[in-house]
Amino acid sequence: MEKKKMLFIYNPRAGKEKIRSNLLDIIDIFTKAGYEVTAYPTQAKGDGLAAVRERKLGYYDIIACSGGDGTLDEVVTGMMQCEKRIPIGYVPAGSTNDFANSLHIPKKMLHAAQVIVDGKTFGCDIGVFNKDTFVYIAAFGLFTEVSYETPQDVKNVLGHMAYILEGMRRISGVKAYKMKIESEELVTEGEFLFGMITNSTSVGGFKRITGKYVQLDDGEFEVTLIKKPSNPVELNLIMAALINRNINTDCMYCFKSKSIRFISEVEVAWTLDGEFGGKHREVEIHNQMRALQIRVPKDT
Repeated sequence: MEKKKMLFIYNPRAGKEKIRSNLLDIIDIFTKAGYEVTAYPTQAKGDGLAAVRERKLGYYDIIACSGGDGTLDEVVTGMMQCEKRIPIGYVPAGSTNDFANSLHIPKKMLHAAQVIVDGKTFGCDIGVFNKDTFVYIAAFGLFTEVSYETPQDVKNVLGHMAYILEGMRRISGVKAYKMKIESEELVTEGEFLFGMITNSTSVGGFKRITGKYVQLDDGEFEVTLIKKPSNPVELNLIMAALINRNINTDCMYCFKSKSIRFISEVEVAWTLDGEFGGKHREVEIHNQMRALQIRVPKDT
């Protein structure tokens, strides 16, 4: 019987480089399940995307990847740019792994590898950001530059605490952006210091920060927009309300939406799944319902 074909893309530097001590065992799990495995270690940013886009996906039955959320983002983006789409399996090895946590993919790498071969395929929503793609979060403003500017070595040592510590160091220089925001649910104009459009149950390791009733296949994002505070005390109250999900409607907007548009007077830096998403004056975000086929535990 002809073996199934798997392309296994992994980031050897992600999450304290722990893939190195698990690599042979992971490939052994795939091989024992009947897969002929082609392994591809990424060497630089963008390698994961190129590895998917430049290969003939008709040859493979599944793509497995291991790394942080950024690695997964590259693989998914490459897949979305291909005519043929096949299931993706994910072995999390990053600092926070928000998306994997949302899908109940095990933290232990060998258990996650086993899910790829023994689990089920789940149809998950994907975000379209102008002409780009994101898996679980698009964000601007407060703390968002931290994730893609924090060196990999620091992420490896401190994990998601690196983002928090670096963010606290910058809090005195918080900048707000004057924007017009349009969706079916809300049309507003004002100054905003933070916004996130998510399809995840946690961000930066904080659970429930995106809401209590998050579904990853409902065709809708969870939108959180924080208005400019009038003083530092109010800023602290806003941050506490966000983390505890005790929403203060005088300070923020929280709602679900299938699509949303942002228009700003100046270019605003965005982050997509923790990586730099460019600077934009106009952004249109749409939900592609169940566009990603990803392997998850059977009992999810």
